[in-house]
Amino acid sequence: MAECGRVDSSSSSHTMDKSITLPPDEIFRNLENAKRFAIDIGGSLTKLAYYSTVQHKVAKVRSFDHSAKEAASDKLYEISVQEEVTARLHFIKFENAYIETCLDFIKDHLVNTDTKVIKATGGGAHKFKELIERKLGLKVDKEDEMTCLIKGCNFVLRNIPHEAFVYAKHADSEFRFQTTNPDIFPYLLVNIGSGVSIVKVESEDKFERIGGSSIGGGTFWGLGALLTKTKRFDELLQLASKGQHTSVDMLVKDIYGGSYGSLGMTGDLIASSFGKSATASKEFSKEDMAKSLLHMISNDIGQLACLYAKLHNLPRVYFGGFFIRGHPVTMHTITYSINFFTKAMPRLYFMLTAQFIPRLLYYQLNKLNSNFSYPNQYSWGENYAGSSGLMSVSPDMNPMQRARSGTFDMLEMDRLERQLVNLPLLQDPSSYIPDTVDLTEDALAREYWLYCFEEALDGVVKRAVASQPDMAEAAERAEKFRQKYRHKLQTLRQQPFAYGSLTVRSLLDTREHCLNEFNFPDPYSKIKQRENDGALKYYQKAVKSLEELSWEERQIALVRGVLAGNVFDWGAKAVSDVLESDPEFGFEEAKRQLEERPWLVDSFDQWLERQKGPPHKCALFFVDNSGVDIILGVMPFVRELLSRGTEVVLASNSGPALNDVTNGELQILTERIAAMDPVIQAGLREDRLTLIQSGSSSPCLDLSRLDKVLAMVVRERQTDLVIIEGMGRAIHTNYYAMLSCESLKMAVIKNSWLADRLGGKLFSVVFKYEVPTGKHGEDSALTPS
Repeated sequence: MAECGRVDSSSSSHTMDKSITLPPDEIFRNLENAKRFAIDIGGSLTKLAYYSTVQHKVAKVRSFDHSAKEAASDKLYEISVQEEVTARLHFIKFENAYIETCLDFIKDHLVNTDTKVIKATGGGAHKFKELIERKLGLKVDKEDEMTCLIKGCNFVLRNIPHEAFVYAKHADSEFRFQTTNPDIFPYLLVNIGSGVSIVKVESEDKFERIGGSSIGGGTFWGLGALLTKTKRFDELLQLASKGQHTSVDMLVKDIYGGSYGSLGMTGDLIASSFGKSATASKEFSKEDMAKSLLHMISNDIGQLACLYAKLHNLPRVYFGGFFIRGHPVTMHTITYSINFFTKAMPRLYFMLTAQFIPRLLYYQLNKLNSNFSYPNQYSWGENYAGSSGLMSVSPDMNPMQRARSGTFDMLEMDRLERQLVNLPLLQDPSSYIPDTVDLTEDALAREYWLYCFEEALDGVVKRAVASQPDMAEAAERAEKFRQKYRHKLQTLRQQPFAYGSLTVRSLLDTREHCLNEFNFPDPYSKIKQRENDGALKYYQKAVKSLEELSWEERQIALVRGVLAGNVFDWGAKAVSDVLESDPEFGFEEAKRQLEERPWLVDSFDQWLERQKGPPHKCALFFVDNSGVDIILGVMPFVRELLSRGTEVVLASNSGPALNDVTNGELQILTERIAAMDPVIQAGLREDRLTLIQSGSSSPCLDLSRLDKVLAMVVRERQTDLVIIEGMGRAIHTNYYAMLSCESLKMAVIKNSWLADRLGGKLFSVVFKYEVPTGKHGEDSALTPS
């Protein structure tokens, strides 16, 4: 969120603010490459959106031709950093007072735009039409506001995993974010702007405004200004957060002396808003009047929403519009109202990016850009590095929060290269939660992990600079990365809910976004290259030693090999310290570090019995690290599955994250291994071994956002075993994931704090074999102590 100056609010309403100072790097980012614009001007707030193309660095690998006698390099592949252009959506919200200066700024910084039209909606689109056309030289083309609203709502519900949340004021975690439901329809949308619109949404293109009210955000603002002489919306909310409505409102107990049990009304229930003001001779405080007014309007809206949802039998109600804006008193009052009148159904959700919704439609329209013709053709992801996150105006929730007056909120979304879908083998996609621990609910864990990530910053900066030794400005960019990521951590320390559910995964992903922002696409590229080259030299020896074992001895040796390989994780400080201080630390040393059986979670005996039965038809293996992990741990395990007659699909990251192996690297490694190993070679030749990118660029794994091609292959191959390896993918995420087929989750705990919390120690082992409900199998549990 960026702050700016403002002139005296007592000046004429027709005089635009000229004192604003806009840092382009923070607000109107990448404006020079903006291609299309859209704007929504409400009664008080302007929401601007534009589509731009973004140039950024990407790390690429290319195999050397080892069939030739090119001994110029003994490396397996070369690494290059190339420019790539991707699409990005920018959404910016600011007060109408700043519109003229913002338009001047945009005009001065537009360079490469080829558009002649700016799409517009909202009541202010007509009012400011002449100003926009004069300032920008663009024709204002108005769009239907309701269509914009619904298309935008559908868009964010599909593409932002934690868009919807439940607000529970007295819970340990006030914000409880919901996972993306693949089936979002039908629902009721209650959009609260100046007034209230209530819309029944049945499908992508079928929706109907079924009701509304003239009593909305504009009413709160207008009456609030008359009652308190406070002209700013945010200041009214600040006043309300400090007030006591019981000083102004007449309660049930004020009339009956207590509760009215036969009618189910408690004594603290509001019987009459502002009821005491008619008879009291005293002056009421601004805070108390603002609180009473907010309760009155919020209760009215909540009851209306409840009645419409019940009348139309709609299971979910989403509240959007800028009246909500993450304000706790508003959300609590609406939640209380809905729960009071319904007891159970419908489910009530607020929306994280609700203030931006009307804008999002424009990028779904063919008129705007042909790439956005079909809402489900692409998937999008929020760019945490450029988004300001959900902010709160409550001083109680966030004492360090600056007043919102004169501030800008930003949201950025990047178009992904592929469409992301659910893993078809999820037992219940609607209830799937990727993350094992929600740090917004676990204060102790939150404190530890935020400290942990901040402590690791020096090491990340060091590796980022080392990955680009020939670039003189790398150190300067790395320092900017440090500052930005540290600021994100400080924001999350004060507002854990700023970007949705706070998890280890979101902390890792935010770090990756910030690294990419400053053109460090793969800080571990040279480490991975060195470790891949080294591990390949020992592959044949490792396979030969396994073949010399009896069948049963080989099974435990294969598992121990995967676990030992998984120790080589540069994302774990305990491991990276060892690898940096002892370059000779190798595969055999890692095996000796593993705990002896029984492991912390140990389903090996059940797995062994299953292996004595018929082979699986197809195994989907989500792999983890480069080097020793993939080459000496995973590949021997894969060749055993192939030898049993099981097809194998290896799913690896689409983009870099820590020292995780990418699909591009894995393709080269597998080809080289196939040249040494006839089993792997036959698997590739006969199409029984398939390598597919997962669609992820994270050290963790969200099974609800996987490459559509991978999901198709999983379905076509009739996959009946899913293997998930690594602490990020099998412990921080997916530990409790329920699948409709057998699953195997393997990881070594490489963090002392986490190991202690789970009742183990450093290098404790999790080996969790599960079968779906209804089949014979034994489920083990990992319960924090």
